[in-house]
Amino acid sequence: MKPIVKICNQLIGLDYPTYFIADIAANHDGSIERAKDLIYLCAESGADAAKFQNFQANTIVSDYGFKSLKNNKLSHQAKWSKSVFDTYQEASTPLNWASILRDTCEDAGIHYMTSPYDLDYIGELSKYVCAWKLGSGDITWHESIDRMAGDAKPLIIATGASNMKEVSMAVEVAKNKSDQIILMQCNTNYTASVENFHHIALNVLKTYKSEFPNLVLGLSDHTPGHSTVLGAVTIGARAIEKHFTDDCLRNGPDHKFSMNPNSWRDMVDATRELESALGTSKKRVMDNEKETVVLQRRSLRAKCDLNLGSTLKHTHIEVLRPCPINCLPPYKLKNIIGLTLKRNIKAGHCITMEDFEN
Repeated sequence: MKPIVKICNQLIGLDYPTYFIADIAANHDGSIERAKDLIYLCAESGADAAKFQNFQANTIVSDYGFKSLKNNKLSHQAKWSKSVFDTYQEASTPLNWASILRDTCEDAGIHYMTSPYDLDYIGELSKYVCAWKLGSGDITWHESIDRMAGDAKPLIIATGASNMKEVSMAVEVAKNKSDQIILMQCNTNYTASVENFHHIALNVLKTYKSEFPNLVLGLSDHTPGHSTVLGAVTIGARAIEKHFTDDCLRNGPDHKFSMNPNSWRDMVDATRELESALGTSKKRVMDNEKETVVLQRRSLRAKCDLNLGSTLKHTHIEVLRPCPINCLPPYKLKNIIGLTLKRNIKAGHCITMEDFEN
């Protein structure tokens, strides 16, 4: 049986449309009105859910810890103008926004979810969210996984910057409390470099499909454009998360690698086309090509006029289009050589079994 996850009223699985999560994250830039505007924009662009990230700087990063690193800004953080602690402090989504964001999502016709980077927030936000998302960085924080999985809501697990053992451990913790799990392949380089295409490793989804056949699969992606999304959906992903903003040129930690309304709509539309194109795994003549069976296939035809009583020879036959339904296909030639005609036939006649004596 194919795995299915239900987020609010929406089913997610191989037989259902791909579920798109717009991660607004820090792109609200500290303004709740801007956060609301982005919710409406992502809904108009085809998102099924808007996701935020709830934390306080002191519950997600150690100011002392980062300042103590030999190089205290690595990877994408190297371009941040402020300290890691201050950047997180400014990027936080206040807890008291939750009811407003949930109501705005409902008004926009999409789901509200969050990544809670604080154990206490899980209990406080539970009444507002449709699902939880575990950020890749918390994949080894089993206490958080256990608490979210035990909250009777679907849990989405991102797996960037992790190995298979760590993924398996996280999944095992979640499965002890829930069967409503979406497992996402992810790469946690947020530089928006095209070089990241070399590292997204979509084929990991094949491994997940084999190792975790009872889980719905997905992709949390930070590469430019949507080519990785189409690849992931082809492999079997049915939940997609990408960051969302209205302007990728705005200042802030997440804008640069986010999708905008136009690119998001293009991604959704292309995915819907792909889903339609993937179709069935059963090979058959499709409804829209039935007429071309007649037009493009060859049939056995008389190369010359033939008289009643003639014994059919190979030299009497040519193989040409079209092939009406009752005509014989070329592979039947060996079955009719040596048979006797029971009627006269004209050159070009399409040979059928009715042309021969019993």
